[in-house]
Amino acid sequence: YLDRQERSCAHSTIKKAAQALLAFSASKQKKAEKLLLNEDQHVFLMVTVWKIPPREQVIKITLPHDILPATSDVCLFTKDEPGLTAEQTENLYRKLLSQHGITRISEVISYKTLKKEYKPYEAKRRLLSRFSLFLADDRIRRLLPSHIGKHFYKSKKAPVSVNLKAKDLSKEINKHLQGTILPVTNKGCCYSIRVGHSGMEASEISENVVAAVKVLATKAPQIWKSVKILHLKMSKSVALPIFTCSNPRNPQKQPDAEVEQVGD
Repeated sequence: YLDRQERSCAHSTIKKAAQALLAFSASKQKKAEKLLLNEDQHVFLMVTVWKIPPREQVIKITLPHDILPATSDVCLFTKDEPGLTAEQTENLYRKLLSQHGITRISEVISYKTLKKEYKPYEAKRRLLSRFSLFLADDRIRRLLPSHIGKHFYKSKKAPVSVNLKAKDLSKEINKHLQGTILPVTNKGCCYSIRVGHSGMEASEISENVVAAVKVLATKAPQIWKSVKILHLKMSKSVALPIFTCSNPRNPQKQPDAEVEQVGD
């Protein structure tokens, strides 16, 4: 962990990196002839570790600032209910969401509908492009990878598991809408966490990054101790280093001058 002075420097470095990415995004938008509403410029915290962990895990992270723009569309995959058609199942869950005051989910797709209507490759691609976030009933989570395809995972839109049987369903859903996840694999040494978007303030992105790092250090201390370097980046930007560790026992902040140079 960093002392107070180091934390202050780290916050400053993170904010400068966020400002550089937002400036990059703004310049790209001005040059673009068309900008589709659902093509949000997401900001990612890239985590590179010295040692590949022995097992896979998914770390859920609650953030102080919502990383989904208000215009974002959210899709929910549900299990099939016995004795009901796909349409009846979807209506059942739409009613359940409504009863709990949940309005951010724009479409409900049952497992049966997913298998039938989204089997073709192009149908999967269209589904992927329509939504900013996918949630999935945790009872069918293990069934989804073979049906949604690898592009969901490459695009960092893998469905996030939710408990639709939760007593406080609104709280259960909202913690995922307002949070993010860090999927850790044992097949590589670099992982990404979505921590913001181009419509946010640099200070909000910075606070989200700090919150994500704190959760990483608390929930996965062995991974945090093995961190080699942290970057901030957008999908088509350069990666801006915000934290480096020359060896697992000697963490050092990234010099501000280097961040400024990379952001130029």
